[in-house]
Amino acid sequence: MRRLLLILPLILFLAMAGFFLQSLMTKEEGVTELELPSPLLNKPFPTFDLPSVIDGEPRITQADLKGPALVNIWATWCVACRVEHPVLNRLAAEGVVIYGVNYKDNSADAIKWLKDFHNPYQLNISDADGRLGLDLGVYGAPETYLIDANGVIRHKFIGVIDDRAWSSDLAARYQALVEEAK
Repeated sequence: MRRLLLILPLILFLAMAGFFLQSLMTKEEGVTELELPSPLLNKPFPTFDLPSVIDGEPRITQADLKGPALVNIWATWCVACRVEHPVLNRLAAEGVVIYGVNYKDNSADAIKWLKDFHNPYQLNISDADGRLGLDLGVYGAPETYLIDANGVIRHKFIGVIDDRAWSSDLAARYQALVEEAK
């Protein structure tokens, strides 16, 4: 009886962990394990008026974001952003429109990053206090939103855009938005 009392907490913990793991792995309709639903899907990009990362450039508003485009949340402190950056550079060179939101970061650090690693962004918004990120429901960097020609958010991707993520998910979605805009 005493042994049972000693291992009972372990059994309860394992049962709860199994239940939690199962709930994480269960798919809801239209949601995969790697997606978190966004309340902003099919809604206009949030209203904002923020400075550019680059000093001297005009302030940027949501009206400046012309889709179809990717809106990429990034930061110099984000290790995963460094991993995805070469892919974003290649996509930009191939003609994919990408806007950056430098999230909770220092503009001087961001300018140095873009000089060192190249700049795939047509516009780069400085969201130093994270207000735009909060309005978007950002969990952390990197995150990417696909917007259509009307500035409506059509998809949210959380994590690193690598070659696999681009080819298996995002490329077709982006191309569909391009075709829809024609």
